[in-house]
Amino acid sequence: MGKTLTAQISQRGVLTLPKSLRDSYKLKSGDVVTVIDLGGAFVISPRRSEVDRMADEIGSALAERGESLESMLTALREEREKYGRPA
Repeated sequence: MGKTLTAQISQRGVLTLPKSLRDSYKLKSGDVVTVIDLGGAFVISPRRSEVDRMADEIGSALAERGESLESMLTALREEREKYGRPA
């Protein structure tokens, strides 16, 4: 298991990761990390969440097919109307 490090939250809620962690994981200013709340413990991961990555992939695939959020919502409304459900 890794060593324990401490960090302090600033008045504006900013948490600065210790330099040794930033260096180890090649984190730089502006990088995004994933924070998971485990109900009393936080996990900070230098990787994007898989859900975010998958959502981007799905969005890109739909865009390549010419789909947009509006076109999908329109199709959903049309399907609901077929079954007599309000949109």
